[in-house]
Amino acid sequence: MVHARLSGSTPALAGRGWGARVLLHPAAKPVLFVLCLLPLAWLVYGAAVDRLGANPAEALIRSTGDWTLRMLCLTLAVTPLRLALAQPPLARFRRMLGLYTFAYAALHLLCYGWFDMGLDVPEILRDVLKRPFILVGMGCFAVLLALAATSFNRAMRWMGGRRWQQLHRGVYLAAGLAILHFFWMRSGKNDFAEVAVYAAILAALLLARPWLRRRHRAV
Repeated sequence: MVHARLSGSTPALAGRGWGARVLLHPAAKPVLFVLCLLPLAWLVYGAAVDRLGANPAEALIRSTGDWTLRMLCLTLAVTPLRLALAQPPLARFRRMLGLYTFAYAALHLLCYGWFDMGLDVPEILRDVLKRPFILVGMGCFAVLLALAATSFNRAMRWMGGRRWQQLHRGVYLAAGLAILHFFWMRSGKNDFAEVAVYAAILAALLLARPWLRRRHRAV
């Protein structure tokens, strides 16, 4: 029975073997890199040809924030999908998705600081202290910055595997802060539909992890 599982003699495992070959293909990472870059390319194109609506600055701030949340969801989906589909090669894309999450968060912060605040640092600091949802957003960015800065193998070796893992569990804190930031931002308009969708997705991804790990160990 063990030999049958490893040899891929069942249809399900044959499918997983095909999936692994795709995920391990040398072109897989470049393709993912380009796909993650497409939203930014579309925003730059939209700004260049004036297709971002009546308020382009607001559209850029909102869109970069939305894509930060989407990239965070994709990053957190890697482990549940890896376990559910029995596809260990999926793990090789987690770092890239995490760095793209940080990159879109940095663009979101840049758009806010530039278009809303004119890059006036004292004014930005006053705004952070005055508006709780901005303060929470800054906290989320600080966590993502720490994770991005230590996402490389050299940082892992320097910190040690255990401390590195403990730090990178901060992605859960980043997810919570991101949802709170989005919730408070939308509370002024009393529009929580999108907030509920993202909160449900992130909650499902986080709750699925321990269940899938227990199931994986039991197999």
